[in-house]
Amino acid sequence: MHDEESLIRRAKQRDEEALTQLYEANFDKIYRYIALKIGDRTEAEDVTQQVFLKAIESISSFNWKGISFSAWLFRIAHNQIVDYLRRKSKRRTVPIEETVPSKVDDPVHTAELNIEMEALAEAMKRLTRAQQEVICLRFAGDLPIAEVARMMGRSEGAVKALQHSAIISLRKIMATG
Repeated sequence: MHDEESLIRRAKQRDEEALTQLYEANFDKIYRYIALKIGDRTEAEDVTQQVFLKAIESISSFNWKGISFSAWLFRIAHNQIVDYLRRKSKRRTVPIEETVPSKVDDPVHTAELNIEMEALAEAMKRLTRAQQEVICLRFAGDLPIAEVARMMGRSEGAVKALQHSAIISLRKIMATG
C-alpha cells in the first residue's frame, strides 16, 4: 500500500508517470467489471476511459478513509455504468454477438463463446442485484472478498454467502437452460 500511497500523492500533483502507473495497474479489472455489467466490448472500453478521466479530474478529492484506490475506482465505475444504462435505455440495443471479445479467428470457437456469453448474461439477470454485484466484483473485477465486503458495506461472511448462493443459482439456471 505504501507504494500506492506514494503514487497517489504524485498523481494528485499531476505527475504523468504516476497517473500512468495507476491506470495500468487498474485498467484490466475495471474494464472486465464494466464489460460484464453492460455486455458490450466497445462501449465498455469507452465507459472505462470515462472512469479514468473522471478519476484524474477528481483525484485531488481521494483520501485514504479505509478504502483502497481501486475501491474508489469501482465506485466511479458503478456510477458511470448507471449513467450509461440510463442513456442506453433511450437507444437501441446491440446484439450480444457483436459484444463478445475474441482474440481467436476460429469461427466455431467464437460462436461457442457467443452462446456461452449470451447464456451467462441471461442467467445473471435472474440473480438478485446483490448477487450480481458480488459476481461482478469478485470475478470480473478480480477483487478479494474483504475488498468486496468493504465496497458493499457488508461483512465478509455475508459476501461469501452471497457469492456461494449466486454460484449455485447460476449453475442451476445454466443447467436448466
